[in-house]
Amino acid sequence: MSARIVAVNITEPYDYDYMEMNDFTRRRDAVEMPTLGQLLKNVGDVRKEVIGDGSETPGHHSLDVSGMETRSLPFVLSFNNLTYSVKVRQKMTFADICTRRRRSPVDEPPAVGETVFARTKILLNDISGEARDGEIMAFLGASGSGKSTLIDALANRIAKGKLKGKVTLNGESVESRLMKVISAYVMQDDLLFPMLTVEETLTFAAEFRLPRSLSKSKKKARVQALIDQLGLRNAAKTVIGDEGHRGVSGGERRRVSIGIDIIHDPIVLFLDEPTSGLDSTSAFLVVKVLQRVAQSGSIVIMSIHQPSYRILGLLDRMIFLSRGQTVYSGSPSQLPLYFAEFGHSIPEGDNRTEFALDVIRELEGSPGGTKSLVEFNKSWQSMTKLHPEDSSQNATSSLSLKEAISASISKGKLVSGANAAATTTNNSNGNATSSTTTSSMVPTYANSFWIELATLSKRSLTNSKRMPELFGIRLGAVFVTGFILATVFWHLDDTPKGVQERLGFFAFAMSTTFYTTADALPVFIQERFIFMRETSHNAYRISSYLVSHAIVALPALVVLSFVFAAMTFWAVGLDGGFKGFMFYFFIMFASFWAGNSFVSFLSGVVPHVMLGYTIVVAILAYFLLFSGFFINRNRIPKYWIWFNYMSLIKYPYEAVLQNEFSDPMKCFVRGVQIFDSTPLSSIPNALKLKLLGDMSNTLGVKITGSTCLTTGVDVLIQTGVTDLSKWNCLWVTLAWGFFFRILFYFSLLVGSKNKRT
Repeated sequence: MSARIVAVNITEPYDYDYMEMNDFTRRRDAVEMPTLGQLLKNVGDVRKEVIGDGSETPGHHSLDVSGMETRSLPFVLSFNNLTYSVKVRQKMTFADICTRRRRSPVDEPPAVGETVFARTKILLNDISGEARDGEIMAFLGASGSGKSTLIDALANRIAKGKLKGKVTLNGESVESRLMKVISAYVMQDDLLFPMLTVEETLTFAAEFRLPRSLSKSKKKARVQALIDQLGLRNAAKTVIGDEGHRGVSGGERRRVSIGIDIIHDPIVLFLDEPTSGLDSTSAFLVVKVLQRVAQSGSIVIMSIHQPSYRILGLLDRMIFLSRGQTVYSGSPSQLPLYFAEFGHSIPEGDNRTEFALDVIRELEGSPGGTKSLVEFNKSWQSMTKLHPEDSSQNATSSLSLKEAISASISKGKLVSGANAAATTTNNSNGNATSSTTTSSMVPTYANSFWIELATLSKRSLTNSKRMPELFGIRLGAVFVTGFILATVFWHLDDTPKGVQERLGFFAFAMSTTFYTTADALPVFIQERFIFMRETSHNAYRISSYLVSHAIVALPALVVLSFVFAAMTFWAVGLDGGFKGFMFYFFIMFASFWAGNSFVSFLSGVVPHVMLGYTIVVAILAYFLLFSGFFINRNRIPKYWIWFNYMSLIKYPYEAVLQNEFSDPMKCFVRGVQIFDSTPLSSIPNALKLKLLGDMSNTLGVKITGSTCLTTGVDVLIQTGVTDLSKWNCLWVTLAWGFFFRILFYFSLLVGSKNKRT
């Protein structure tokens, strides 16, 4: 018997208000739902018309799932006795310290490993449970109860050795690499590129997560079907938006975030408060989407603060937490009986979860806390195990983890690009057997380095070109600075004053290139959080992101460098002709490159923009101080000379000085000009010539009014620019840029682990 599943109406959003709560309550039937991969892989592009009561309905995608086999391949995620604690440093004043020293004998002494300055805070305390595919497990509790911490523990986002207890999938421990591949984690914040449309966002996610063997047309069909499944058809061509750009609604943003992480049909889906900040309707639609994901054969685990009556009907298992301890574990239907047995019956018509949370909150404020409820839950669980109402309550998977993953992939799941052919072989009896270890049966990344590089670059360029104001601000800053410098230092002459003015111009010009790059700091920090979300589950390599980040930045740096060089070189009257201009342009580009790399590195380590700006301004000020302009390198104290060599401004500054003053035939001080900037500068010119004659007689060298006394080479010697040639200074400046890119890589490497310590 064939079956046909019709996706949601394309032009109208979901409307579930007419459904009763019993329609939402769902349990596992004998015939399992097909996987999400099965639902989506046969999507057709042809729109069909369905005639109902005589009226036409808008077009829709039709998913043919006829002939699909019953799937009896359960995944069971079990966690037993999870305990996690951290040491919290206590802020103490001088009075507190004195009080501690005179602590009363009745005060509780610090525990083992504790001090009066640090106490151990238990975030998870002996928590156990079980989640199965086809079901939604929800963690509930007040803020600080441990919901997010428990999800992090199950998602392997707590550093190894810090978490006590055991987490298994089908009875086997899951390695960190495998968990990244078969699972997805939807964070509480919607971290998306603001100027990409909903369709583009999901398309790029498909390019990252779906296998390279899948054709573009099939990837596109998968994206279109997912848009329908998420109820985003009306918003498909709308940009995500941000504070300055109008975009999709909050509920739609949340569904897009979920869509990014289910595009590859993960086996386990973790969500940290997916309904936070949404209205009741949007929150219900989000959880309804999660129900469909679960029905496709995935384990869905989420935290939720306070579900509505309708959302409660979509949940299969619940764990209530209070200060890191379990106070209830079971199905929503058992909640009234549980609290009735505890002595707090839920009134008819009241929201079960609201009542339960109110009771828990009341107990938390009592002297004994929730200890009585914790103990009652333990006895309740013991009774449940002795007298299970549902035979599936303690069901376990009959397949090993390796067999279950291989069979799921063969039935349509596209976990990070894996395919059944790569994971199974046939034995002599013709039966499929696994030929690889569990952790190696699926690839770490779905695509090659070059595909990732091309996709990352395309996405970043698409987002950037729709935000021209960002580049416009930087270009405007460079243009205004170049215009001011060109008009202030207009056509400098070859005199001692002209030399000093050139030195000032070069110092200011070089520092400007570095300060201008700081404008991109907010964008880099925003991208960092998106990067952490995507790489936490191996969407792409860190190296491909690093190279793409540099490549995308290069065109803008070239334009900024050329504009500044063209505006100032001839206006100031710098020497060297066309060759001199080209080197001046190269050193400007190298400076922008080094500054951009430096800011990129900072974006990987600073927590927020304001701190980043403070650090950039401070460090660049130190670089300028030790560049050799304010104090000659030969006069810098030995204990500070190391900062001179570390100064990013030093090398481009010395390079432009050599580009300007390297001609030994060009004179900057002639005859009587030697008296400029001295107390003798105001005496008559005739007297200056007489003094030159006296100096000639004394020194034995003829000095006239036209005798060259200081050449460009002499200026370089006086300023201490003698160690490196101008080309070596250029290479060193470029090398600094690559050095900070390497540091940027390691900062991303540490940040991408995204684990609690």
